Amino acid sequence: MIFSESLKKNRQFQFVYRNSKSYANKYLVMYVKENGLEKNRIGISVSKKVGNSVVRHRVTRLVRESYRLHEAVFNSGLDIVIVARQSAASVGYQEIESALLHLGKLHQIIKDFQCCH
Repeated sequence: MIFSESLKKNRQFQFVYRNSKSYANKYLVMYVKENGLEKNRIGISVSKKVGNSVVRHRVTRLVRESYRLHEAVFNSGLDIVIVARQSAASVGYQEIESALLHLGKLHQIIKDFQCCH
């Protein structure tokens, strides 16, 4: 991820949860908070409710990859926390990608762009 780094510490996640606005769809919940930096910081949370570690890591990789490929269309200076819902365990890349872009549009953090692929 060129423009972004990861949120790693629990207190970073808690700060975003407490002080941000969230939108959700069928597969993901997205919390967004301005961070005052030039770059985005992204955190991905997949709880044990979603599945075993293989499933959780797969969902994490799908979310991270779809963000990485569309990173250029997201506005800068944001802390973004993405929480996977249970329904995300059984879907493929396309569904996760469209869910991520849908939430970005709801938060109005996506620059206008002509769609993908």
